Formats: sequence, structure tokens, C-alpha cells
Amino acid sequence: MDLKTCYRRSTSLVALTLIAPSNAFAQGSEDNRILVTGEREQPLEEESPTGSRLDMSILETPATVNVVDGDDIRARGDLAIVDAVSRAPGVTNAGNPGNAGLTFAVRGFDGQGSVLQLYDGVRLFPNNGSISFPSDPWNVERVEVLSGPASVLFGQGALGGVVNVIPRGPNFTTTQIDAEVGYGSQNTWHAAAGAGGPLGDLFAFRVDASYRQSDGFVDRGESENLALSGAIAFAPTDSFTLTLRNDFGNNKPTRYFGTPLIDGKLDTSIRHENYDVGDSTMRYRDNRTALSLDWQVNDTVAVANTAYYLTSNRIWRNLETYCWISADGDCPNGIGYGTPGNIYRADNYGIIHDVDQYGSQGYVTLASPLSGGIGNDLLLGYDVNYFKLNYSHQFDSDYQEDEVPLTGFDPGLFLDTVGLLPRYHTDTMTWALYAEDRLALSEQFSLVAGIRHEENKVGRWNWVYDAAGENIVGDAPALNGGTEAYKKLSSTTWRVGAVYQPSADLSLYAQYSTAVDPLGTLTTFSGSTSQFQLTYADGYQYEAGVKGLFLEGNGSFTLAAYRLVKQNLFSQTVTGGAIEQVGQRSSQGIEANVDLQLPAGFGISANGTVLDANFDEFAGFEDNTPPGVPETAANLELRWVGMDGFSARANLRYVGRRFTDNANDFRVPAFTVVDLGASYAFTPQLALSVTLQNLFDENYAYTTYNDEQWILGRPRSVDVALRASF
Repeated sequence: MDLKTCYRRSTSLVALTLIAPSNAFAQGSEDNRILVTGEREQPLEEESPTGSRLDMSILETPATVNVVDGDDIRARGDLAIVDAVSRAPGVTNAGNPGNAGLTFAVRGFDGQGSVLQLYDGVRLFPNNGSISFPSDPWNVERVEVLSGPASVLFGQGALGGVVNVIPRGPNFTTTQIDAEVGYGSQNTWHAAAGAGGPLGDLFAFRVDASYRQSDGFVDRGESENLALSGAIAFAPTDSFTLTLRNDFGNNKPTRYFGTPLIDGKLDTSIRHENYDVGDSTMRYRDNRTALSLDWQVNDTVAVANTAYYLTSNRIWRNLETYCWISADGDCPNGIGYGTPGNIYRADNYGIIHDVDQYGSQGYVTLASPLSGGIGNDLLLGYDVNYFKLNYSHQFDSDYQEDEVPLTGFDPGLFLDTVGLLPRYHTDTMTWALYAEDRLALSEQFSLVAGIRHEENKVGRWNWVYDAAGENIVGDAPALNGGTEAYKKLSSTTWRVGAVYQPSADLSLYAQYSTAVDPLGTLTTFSGSTSQFQLTYADGYQYEAGVKGLFLEGNGSFTLAAYRLVKQNLFSQTVTGGAIEQVGQRSSQGIEANVDLQLPAGFGISANGTVLDANFDEFAGFEDNTPPGVPETAANLELRWVGMDGFSARANLRYVGRRFTDNANDFRVPAFTVVDLGASYAFTPQLALSVTLQNLFDENYAYTTYNDEQWILGRPRSVDVALRASF
């Protein structure tokens, strides 16, 4: 398939931009871009660059790959990337303000060191456990989730899985304009618009802008987010495309670090209290520029390359830790003391991340059939990245701790007596060579294998100040007790899988794969780890599954069973907290997903996971569940597209119980949240939608910050949006 045809294919099957207007509009309307004007291709039949770079469909890939469609994200009213991604099977939200809110748990492993994040196929390196890009789902074409080890394709930090956010791009067919304005509970409002299409015969473009603002559901809970993106593609021939894109995000999330439990339980009378200081600060600003080349040289050779540059600036200035003081004058988890019945507050953390990340990745694909009718596709690739971090803080400032009553208190001000000064800087250089190969022994049976060798050089230096502590006079090595500046890490990972297709609509597969995770965060490798083995945590996975289409393509399903093991690893319950070395942890489980389009405009989607995650070798904690990992999760969606412009949907999200500590003494209960949505299309170009989130006003913790400090989800809320497409 030539490259321009790929653009046309992806845009001609446009999903229901306005949730789902009336089928009656499809009759007699020649310019109706908010309707599906052709059969929508099933995700299992689509190629997935996240599962493989060999242009295989998901059916042909010996791994679990799930797709969350961008139009579905917007139709459901998901306000953030993390909300949208956690609709995928086996993916749950593990984000909190300390890691910039973009962190996931997959297959029993959580954190940005185990669940790798990509943007448009290029990995995002976390530092100090933080990734803050992308910030808005408006410009998302789709999200692909590869469950299980993926270090062969994308490098270290991908043992639990990979989340790939793919943005909307230029198209060479027709010009399309989308817009949306909305208002809802908590004085929440947003405005977004996008446009794309051809610019003559050689160029095409896409631009998007989105702005969101809210007062939030806690005191002083204001937030705002601006996201801008633009792309232009140059295609002088059907076989050559050069695309330049830029994405910008300026996110100011709610400065809320959670609600402390009262006597071990959630007290709903304080669910709207915010115990952070009154002048708190939290902001993430990111900008990414990328230039991508796709060139089908001839029938057997194809070349692709992406060069990129990403800058991130993040700032935190908050009082972050809270606990309820019991009758004996102490906090139940031992982190503070004071007057019984009050809330103890501590940990004045001021931090700045200044990040530069740039690199290039590319590959060449060779289609070289072997004798005897055996097909063979070989891919050879490279990956080069450089990451620089300047880290500032005020940890030398006076320590701030106080206590306030449950309600009616003065939040006070942030205590900083020294300022946010540069403290250390790091350089991380990585390069890798990798290969993939698909051997089609027959039309029904194929073997897929891959291998990757990666080299990483990590440097860390502490800034040195003069005697007055005011001016930087140099820097000093900061690894191995200050004796070394660099640490070199290398790894070789591989995978092999087999796919048997008894029919074109059914696949049975099995695979074995290996992966490595850095001990801590690679880009901020700490001198405190010198007491442990300075290497990677390595892991492996066995997986087998079946996936297919039925009812003439109106239904699809996937089912996978796996065992995933991670050895020689660290455990860090709190970002920046104590590091403990664990011998081994593992998880084994089952994931399932089904999607069915029924007669009369009805449809259903359901997915779920059941797993058993354990510390296998960890002195004193064997057989315990690792913190932050739910062992059950499910999503259910019921939808209906009616006549006369009406449509409706209902969504259920279930997340099982979790623990916040290695000893499993602190438990976070399971929760179920139900959302409802309805839409009415006045015309083929204009529709009004209403979303009722958290129908039953569930009081739940979607994540935590400390053992007894829960970050609560949005209460029952109503959002109204007016959507247009031309």
C-alpha cells in the first residue's frame, strides 16, 4: 500500500465525531463528514506499529495489542490521557502529582520504569519518575497498548508493557474541520478545534488546539491545560512522505495531593478539603518537534526515520504529606504527631525539572521471499537518544511541618528559606541496534522473532557552590559515593513467537519474550543505589492466546494468558523514598476483550483482567501483592445509535483492591464508576451531547500518594458539549 493511500484510508473511515448522529442523515447528504461513510475496519485487521514494525496486522502479531480509538475517547468525555488509556484491557491508572500524573499499571507491574510510554512511536524517557507529555486527548488519533515485555522494539523500561499515543496527522483527501465547546460541573469548561486536509497536490496539513479549565472539586482546586499541535506533510510521490510536526502542552493540574484517612477510613465530610498550602505551585510545560520520513524505495525495500527534540520544564512547590492524628497523639502510619483530631502536614518539596531529550530512530525493511514459496520480511533498525536533566530543589530549606483542624483552617504559605537552586545535572546517552524477522512458512503459519542490543551511558554530577552557598563554582561526580561520574549499562533482549491462522479471521499464537528495566530511573541514576548491584532488572514472559473476528466482522475478541517474571530489581514505594532490593516478583493472569456490533444500532464492548501478582523473593514479604497493583479490573460499554439523530452510551469502570505498602497493611478498596452519555444531532454537522460522570456519586481513590492519603476521583458531574464538523 502506498503512503498517500494510507493517509486516505485512515481518514475516509471517519468515526462518529459527534458521538453518533442519525442514520437518516446518511441518505441524500453528499457532504456529511460526521458520519461513517464506509465500513469501519476492525482494529484486529489494522497494522500496529506498537506491536511490530513489520506492517503486520494485530491478528498476525504474536502478542496482545489493544487499540483505544480517539473518536471514542472524545465521545466518552475523557478529560485526560490517563483516563482514556485506562479503558484498555488490563491497564489501570497509577498516576499522582509526584509523577506528573502519567503512570500506568499493566500485568502486575507499575511505574514509568516498567510501563514504557511512547508518542507517535518514539519513547519518552522519564526522569525522577516523571513524564508530563502529552497532556490532552483532543488531538489523539488512537492509543495502542502492547501488554507484556517490549524491550526488543523500544528498549529498557518496557517489561510490563508499552503505551503509544498516536496523534492525528495530515491527510491528502478532503479538508475536515472539527470544533467543540463545553461546560460542566465544578465550573469546568473547554474549547477545542482542529482542521486538516490537502494543500495542493504535494502538501497536506493538520492543526489542533485545545484549552480546558476547571475550579475542581476540592478547595483551591483550579486547573487549566493548553495543548497545541500542528503537522505538515510533503509527498512528491505516492511512495515518499516527509512530515514535520510540533506539539506543545502547558498543563497546570489541580494542586491536590490527596485526602487523609480518618481512623483508617475515608471521611466524606472532608472530601472537598485541600490540605496543600495556599500559594502552592504545579506546572508542566512540554514542547516536541519531530521530522519523519517514510519511503517505499521499491517493492522490496522500505525506509523510515524519525528525528525529534523534546523539552520539558516542570515545577512543584507544595506541602505534600498529610495524616490524621489519633487519640494517642500519633499518626497511624508513624509519619507525624500532634494534637489528637487534627491533620499533621509536612514535606515542603520545591522541585524544578529542566529536560532536553533528542534523538533519531530509523529502520529499513526488506521483503525477501525464500525458495519454496516461503515469505520472509526482515527489518534492521537503530535507535539513538540523548537526555539532559538539570534538577533544582530547596531541600536545604527549613523543614516545614504543622497541624491544622479538619476544616476551617488557614492553608498557610510554602516555607522556602534558600530558594529553588540547581543541585545536580545528568546526561544519558543511549544507542541500540535491533532486528525483526517474520518467516511465513505457509498462509496459515508464521514465525516472528526479534533481537535488540542496547548501550546506555549515564552520568551524574552535583553542583558545587561557594562558601556562601550562592554561586556555582563547578560540579563533582555523584555516583558510587562521589567517586564516579558515569555508569555504563548494556543489555541484549529477544523474543520469539508463532502464529497459526486456521482461517483468515482467527489466530492462535504463543510467544516468549525478555526485557530489562533500569534499577530506579535510568536518566536519574542515583548514587544511593551504589549499595546494590548497578545493573538492570531483567525479566521474561510466556504468553499464549487466541484472537479473531466473527459475525462477518461485526464482532471481535482477544484472549491471552501469561506468566511474567522480573528478577534482580528494586522496590520504591514512594517516589524519592527508600530503595529496597527484591530478588524476584511475578504475575500471572488472563486478559480478555470483546467488541460486538449488534442489529438496530446497538453495540457492546467489554474487557477485563484477572491476575495474581506476588513478591516471590523479598525477605519478609514473600507472597504479598506489590503496592499499586490491582489484581482485577474491567471496563464495559453499552452503546446505541438511534434514528432522528439520537444516540446514547453507558460506561462502567471497575478497579479491584490495591495495597499501598509492601507488607499489605494498608488497603485501598475496589471501586466501580458508571458514566452515561447521550447525543442529539441537529444536522449532519452539528450535535449536542450530555455526559453524566460518576452516576452513583462513588467516593473512591483512583490512586494514592501515601499509605493513608487517597487521591479521590471526580464526584457526580454533568458536562454538556456542542460539537461541529464540516
